[in-house]
Amino acid sequence: MRKKHLWLFAAILILISGCSGDGKVNESDLALVKTTNPPPTLIEKNTKENLDLVKSIEHDVESMEELYDVAVVKGEEDTLVAYKVKHLQRFHMKRIEKKMNKMLEKKYPDENFTVSSDYKIFIEAVELQEKMKDPDFSDKKAKKKLDQIIKLKNEMT
Repeated sequence: MRKKHLWLFAAILILISGCSGDGKVNESDLALVKTTNPPPTLIEKNTKENLDLVKSIEHDVESMEELYDVAVVKGEEDTLVAYKVKHLQRFHMKRIEKKMNKMLEKKYPDENFTVSSDYKIFIEAVELQEKMKDPDFSDKKAKKKLDQIIKLKNEMT
């Protein structure tokens, strides 16, 4: 009889804890679990030329067969490229990053790239892209956040 009560209590506890939350799910919350394919983002200078540039960068990076998700954020001076590597390709991370840097520097010599395969950087980039959809989130805040992400990436290396 005592075991029945214990199992019943455990089942109720699991149900209650599983149902908590506000029901809102952001893309950044699921970024580790699934492919999010965030759109490329521009901070300041939203010209057609810059928009075409970030779309082209995203397309070129996505064309690499070793990757399955890419986030591109272009600031005034720096361009952040965060990506996720397919599971079986994780043994070749350095080769992939070297190949990507070579391709980006060759194709876009005037751009200053920060490239990262780290999940934390990817999630931060997706969160920044979500925040930029909010009209109250200023370009100044976005630039500051991008600088923080790039600083975080540089500290990790």
